[in-house]
Amino acid sequence: MSRSFDVVVIGAGPAGYVAAIRAAQHGLSVGCIDDWTNKDGKNAFGGTCLNAGCIPSKAMLESSELLHRAQHEFKKHGINTGTVKLDLGTMQKRRASIVRQLTGGIAGLFKANNVAGLVGHGKLLAGKQVEFTPVDGDVEIIAARNVILASGSSPVELGIAPFDGDKIVDSWDALEFDTVPKRLGVVGAGIIGLELGSVWARLGAEVTVLEAMDDFLFMADRDVAKIAAREFKQQGLDIRLGAKVSSATVAKKAVTVAYDDKGGAQTIEVDKLIVAVGRRPHTDNLFADDAGIQTDDRGFIVVDDECRTRVKGVYAVGDCVRGPMLAHKGSEEGVMVADLISGAAAEVNYDVIPSVIYTAPEIAWVGKTEAEVKDSGRAYKTGSFPFAASGRAKAMEQTSGMVKMISAEDDDEILGVHIIGPMAGELIAEAVLAMEFSASTEDIQRTIHAHPSLAEAIHEAALATDNKALNFPPSKNPRS
Repeated sequence: MSRSFDVVVIGAGPAGYVAAIRAAQHGLSVGCIDDWTNKDGKNAFGGTCLNAGCIPSKAMLESSELLHRAQHEFKKHGINTGTVKLDLGTMQKRRASIVRQLTGGIAGLFKANNVAGLVGHGKLLAGKQVEFTPVDGDVEIIAARNVILASGSSPVELGIAPFDGDKIVDSWDALEFDTVPKRLGVVGAGIIGLELGSVWARLGAEVTVLEAMDDFLFMADRDVAKIAAREFKQQGLDIRLGAKVSSATVAKKAVTVAYDDKGGAQTIEVDKLIVAVGRRPHTDNLFADDAGIQTDDRGFIVVDDECRTRVKGVYAVGDCVRGPMLAHKGSEEGVMVADLISGAAAEVNYDVIPSVIYTAPEIAWVGKTEAEVKDSGRAYKTGSFPFAASGRAKAMEQTSGMVKMISAEDDDEILGVHIIGPMAGELIAEAVLAMEFSASTEDIQRTIHAHPSLAEAIHEAALATDNKALNFPPSKNPRS
């Protein structure tokens, strides 16, 4: 007799495994199917984020930043370490260990919450039947009252620069290098390209980043993007904008990359080429033709604001649906759907999803950019505060960057907060919480912040929107 569940989740990444756990917390019977296979041939839960994306990249970013600081900053603190050398093998072992711990932790969470973790491929059939093809065993048809599709995404591959797993690689293989390439090319100056470029630049590679767009970090606030461009240039990243790659040819242990920019046809030769031009929804063999699932022209599964597909009882969450491809966005969608299935009230506030780039300095933002607010026609005011005026940042020897706040002129509601500087990914949480409660800049102005702390920069930026900053000259506080 085949099994049946109240909820079957296909995909055990941040969106899927969280949805499975929350559904089980509501007392529902849950099965979560995933067929992720790591390079060692072993299966693991956690999807791209834990196995090949968010977690391993942050481990490498942290390690490489510590090396960079030891080589270039420690002397300013009076710390003499002698010659600091890279042990890439140990660094890579640490990364792999962290991944194993966290992916293994998901299996433990499944067990603790009575979620059946099913290793293999899941495919939605008509009538909410799920075809489960285990890694070892026979195909099984599972009946489900509800199905959640959480299949994630995969790197976009360019026909002009196909992945070969060695010289031309995707973001996963870019984390697995066993030696530091002398010359590294990166196609794409988005979040993934900048983070990976930063890792290998700190470890000693000469990094050239080719970005087809003319605007650097088009998705970020212009003031933040300007500072970021300057900082990355000082760190040695050679970022070339308006560079449209036309071919990548592997020969004699090198990659010749041809591209066109304002100066005409150009070429560079690199030892490794990372292609990081975005990700696409991974829906290959996810559902049968007669399952009733609709996709848009970009391949995303069509859902409403509550992640319902057009098939009753079938939902889709995370990277395979509209919205930013962010792990925390997918997780919150998973929680929402599980709550809705159980009969509870739930929603995701898509207006306050934070974005973070884990470079040094870090970049984080939530809400609208100044350009977006301006285009909306709403009267607004801005305030900014540089970390160069922060006592805590000076003590940390990390004074690059600023906090910028944008709020409405009429009712003072916070419309956007943009940070570039130390621990920006942590600091943005205060702004997210404030905006979730529709806070005003005055609310933050009247909130006591510890001194000395990096968070004081948020307080001062809020004050600056009304030209009331206490630790930076008023004339330097921009307004709309």
